[in-house]
Amino acid sequence: MDDRLRTLERTDGVFLRHEARQLGYDDKTVRNALRTKLWHRVRHGAYCFGDTWAATDPTGRHLILARAVMRSLAGRVALSHTSALVAHGVDVWGADLSRVHVTRLDGGAGRVERDVVHHEGTLVENDLIVVNRILMTTPVRAVLEAGTVLSVESALVSTDSALHRGLCDPDELDAGYPEFSHWPGAQRLQLVLRLADGRSESVGETRSRHVFWTQNLPAPELQFHVHDDHGRLIGITDFAWPEHGMLGEFDGKVKYARLLKPGQEPGEVVFEEKRREDLLREYTGFGMGRMIWADLANPVYTGARFARLMRLSA
Repeated sequence: MDDRLRTLERTDGVFLRHEARQLGYDDKTVRNALRTKLWHRVRHGAYCFGDTWAATDPTGRHLILARAVMRSLAGRVALSHTSALVAHGVDVWGADLSRVHVTRLDGGAGRVERDVVHHEGTLVENDLIVVNRILMTTPVRAVLEAGTVLSVESALVSTDSALHRGLCDPDELDAGYPEFSHWPGAQRLQLVLRLADGRSESVGETRSRHVFWTQNLPAPELQFHVHDDHGRLIGITDFAWPEHGMLGEFDGKVKYARLLKPGQEPGEVVFEEKRREDLLREYTGFGMGRMIWADLANPVYTGARFARLMRLSA
């Protein structure tokens, strides 16, 4: 019987209490499965297996919760805002993932529940798409919706991510903005659209750009290509300020993991990255500034450090 529930979990994200009962699980068995953590209660009447929940990251857990909500409200709502972004595979950062965002399709009132935020809105056919059997707003609309409720930094992360993944383009976002121009948060959304750039390849790169902006540093060139004297590509840096003789990189653990080749030791990756940096500085004559996650938590100090590096490199 567990195999049947596993199939339901794979196809629908969760299995419901009445489905378990139909397969012979009585209330005592359900309670025992929850007590022993064989099952995890996602929300009232909706479950997944405990090992699935334990192995899933926060965005994955939000998607499981979203699928549970959509099963209970089928036909009455569409997944929207930040929840739709998660379902589309867009990066989210700094967003509250404890509640699922939906937009009412049945004229129901907007309200906030323990694990669901119900939004009022008018959605037409072109605003909606079905992904993995879930009805949700399109990437363009989800970016615009989320931009009205998230902070500038959080919305910028998701907007850059959607652009980088090719899920939307700047013209589509600009064309869609007028519909949201009178929404609460529209001014913040407009700022996000002005700052957004799909050339940012990661959350860390976008948040670094946000630091530069808030600390009144010049906007960098992104994905700056450096070539040797024969025109061969030496490397691509995350940021560059050629007028200030400065290169910049964001160094996250994920980045080094991505560079790690089969059988290669982490120390070798660090050595190769140092050699790459030496060549970049040699052929450009520029200085190099690096940022890590901890630097993003202290934007004033980090901004001052980069301003000092620019003065030294100029």
